[in-house]
Amino acid sequence: MSNQPTTRMRREINEIPDAVERLLTEGRAGVLATAEEIRACDPRFLLSVARGSSDHAATYLKYVSELLLGLPMASVGPSVKSIYGVDVAGKGSLCISVSQSGQSPDIVRLTEAFAKTGAYTVAITNDADSPLANATTATLPIHAGPELSVAATKTFVTSLVAGLWLLAQLKDDAELITAIHALPRHLQEATECDWSPVVEAVDGRSLFTLGRGPSWAISNEAALKFKETSQIHAESYSSAEVLHGPVSIVEPGFPVIAFAAQDAAEDSVAEVADTLADKGALAFATSNRVKSATCLPHVRTDHWITDPIASIVSFYGMVETVAARRGINPDTPRHLKKVTETV
Repeated sequence: MSNQPTTRMRREINEIPDAVERLLTEGRAGVLATAEEIRACDPRFLLSVARGSSDHAATYLKYVSELLLGLPMASVGPSVKSIYGVDVAGKGSLCISVSQSGQSPDIVRLTEAFAKTGAYTVAITNDADSPLANATTATLPIHAGPELSVAATKTFVTSLVAGLWLLAQLKDDAELITAIHALPRHLQEATECDWSPVVEAVDGRSLFTLGRGPSWAISNEAALKFKETSQIHAESYSSAEVLHGPVSIVEPGFPVIAFAAQDAAEDSVAEVADTLADKGALAFATSNRVKSATCLPHVRTDHWITDPIASIVSFYGMVETVAARRGINPDTPRHLKKVTETV
């Protein structure tokens, strides 16, 4: 599978390691200061405000908050404020709003509403001068640099890293913080993983992506990318849910990609991938614990929470190739534009 930068999307995938390195260098002061302020507020729960890929980043952060901090995190639909006009109580919470552009009015309005009802609000955005950044208590620029492809790649990854770093600092987890700073070299390795067997298996029919825990957030992002870059219908499921009903549409040759980290869920994800393979699916997994499914080349980082970040980088390289094979330019997918402003 070629890594030649023939599209903007491919070039931006290849820029991910450098973008993360830049974030870790230029974002340090902001992350440390924000973590200190949040610690003083002692939030009892977290809220997220986001849409699209940014919402998948927020789902990843939800698992990080609950697994690392022991604090529940809930996603609140922006329409609660922008359409229905309801102010939801934010007192005692940390609200994390994720938006690559920081432009969408409904994201801004709900974030402002949470601030007015007592939340400490943080914007994770690529535009430190955006309306969202100006509406929050603190802003964490993701330092991704210009992203011109409609499909978000490096802004998604840097959003993951910025939010994870903030929560790791809040926990003062030295092991995880060290692993975060080692990410650039691991992500460089991830850009070089050869997922060409998946390229050959994806034939345009529907497919499943799977995950559990933090990797389920990555599965959600992967399913979206199949739709927006390659015009392929993909559905993301927790590996704990897929056998409860969705499995009925699996037939011989049905593609499945299971995302697994080296965590407590890996065995269960691998077992489900094998079960689907035994039913005829072309099942792939980022785990060497599978027996019937195909083990994809994957990068293990220095911490199980950071493993999913490497997985999505490898996936991005594969899905860009799928789009090219289908004669689709992933930089300009039909019906889409870079910034979508919802009200």
